[in-house]
Amino acid sequence: MLHKQDVHGYQVYFEDDAKHGVEYLDHRIDYREAKVFFEEAKNRGAAEFEDSENRDFTLTHNRGQGNYTVRRRQTSSGWF
Repeated sequence: MLHKQDVHGYQVYFEDDAKHGVEYLDHRIDYREAKVFFEEAKNRGAAEFEDSENRDFTLTHNRGQGNYTVRRRQTSSGWF
């Protein structure tokens, strides 16, 4: 299910599996730290980050709409 949340003044969309990433940006780190990720996504199209539980996320800037999307990235377990 798609959710929308204001994170430090930025409109962010995310699915259920990315809620921890949004919570991390909004409540677990300082506004100035979160702003770095938003600026990186705006300038480069996306910014990767990891929350305090080692879950991987990507913050993407949706240029046409002027908002952002957080997606959870699945990492390899090391077995190939």
